[in-house]
Amino acid sequence: MTEPSKVIHIRNVGHEISENDLLQLVQPFGVVTKFVMLRAKNQALLQMHDLTSAVNVLQYYTSVQPSVRGRNVYIQFSSHQELTTADQNSQGRKGDQDSQPNRILLVTIHHMLYPITVEVLHQVFSPYGLVEKIVTFQKSAGFQALIQYQSRQSALQARSSLQGRNIYDGCCQLDIQFSNLNELQVNYNNERSRDFTNPSLPTEQRGKSSQHSYGDAGSLYALQVSGARVAFAQMGNAAAIAAAFSGGLPPGVTGTNDRCTLLATNLNPDKIDEDKLFNLFSIYGNIVRIKLLRNKPDHALVQMGDGFQAELAVHFLKGALLFGKRLELNFSKYPNITPAADTHEYAGSSLNRFSNNSVKHYKYCCSPTKMIHLSSLPQDVTEEDIVSRLEEHGAIVNVKLFEVNGKKQALVLFEDEEQATEALVCKHANTIDRSVIRISFSQLQSI
Repeated sequence: MTEPSKVIHIRNVGHEISENDLLQLVQPFGVVTKFVMLRAKNQALLQMHDLTSAVNVLQYYTSVQPSVRGRNVYIQFSSHQELTTADQNSQGRKGDQDSQPNRILLVTIHHMLYPITVEVLHQVFSPYGLVEKIVTFQKSAGFQALIQYQSRQSALQARSSLQGRNIYDGCCQLDIQFSNLNELQVNYNNERSRDFTNPSLPTEQRGKSSQHSYGDAGSLYALQVSGARVAFAQMGNAAAIAAAFSGGLPPGVTGTNDRCTLLATNLNPDKIDEDKLFNLFSIYGNIVRIKLLRNKPDHALVQMGDGFQAELAVHFLKGALLFGKRLELNFSKYPNITPAADTHEYAGSSLNRFSNNSVKHYKYCCSPTKMIHLSSLPQDVTEEDIVSRLEEHGAIVNVKLFEVNGKKQALVLFEDEEQATEALVCKHANTIDRSVIRISFSQLQSI
């Protein structure tokens, strides 16, 4: 067993996997300070900000197989305790050796969940010296900015201090290189560009785009807005969603997926139906419709409310045990399920959990656990009532009734996750004394 290290070694990194793909695997656990892609060996090395972050990465991926673009990658501690500058220069990003240090930095921002403005960039970079000019633009690599300092020494210090750091906790990671430009040309002072040495510059005319020479024309918020349309269509509040996940999305969840329909396979056809699938998948988003494939009775299509919710369902449910079968879950080749006599419609269902105050529900998204949480219970319900309703699904270890704001709720601990999952899919939305009970997984370890 390799001694724990801040440096993490990743194997089976195919050519289709980008540096940003690997960064997204580990970003929820902490800041990446150094990165080396070893393309010739299909490997990568990355250094976390501290040892605790690296240990958390390894602990998580011991129980969850990391997969990037359909390829399993394998993570372990490196025999290196530190990545040196020589390591990075010899094996690092293409272009690092070609770009000589100067006073202009080219900054790419990865995993941008919050809007980044000229003012935000100025606040981040000005502690290292006098920032003269900033130009932002959208390229295929993502949201980028050119930042011109008064001195080369300030640019060197900023790159050394900020490379790999996050502007916000868990997102907006800075990838900083030296530009080969000698001077930035700023024509307008507006939300996309600023010359701090010349405050009298005009703002651009509406409909026109400034800074054609630096990148694709487009709003400063182009990445944010396009992501919101795809991934956060129901809420339009990417920042609040990121906060619900403690500042960073789960590993492998991009927030930019536009595929809403999932193909669930390896189901137990004798025990599964559309309503039971609804009860399970509705934990991760609103359900539009579900269709069981009659010619393949262990297959079903599930259409989620948006691509982000579909990503969450895949992340948390893939491999879950349900009625003695391990659930296989992938994105369908079909963009949606065509309404028909054999499809079940749920778009207008009051049981969809994410219709009201939807952002708060993301806090409760998790993989199936042994513990389920019951709410909307009748006031006179007893622990015996709950046990009698649920004991057919497995051995109940413990039950606790309690009140929140005068409303009865309960925690029920089963022996294993499969039993708890069966209880949830069978009993969610059932009625007890005219009360429609709601069930979700609890992340508590004990009662």
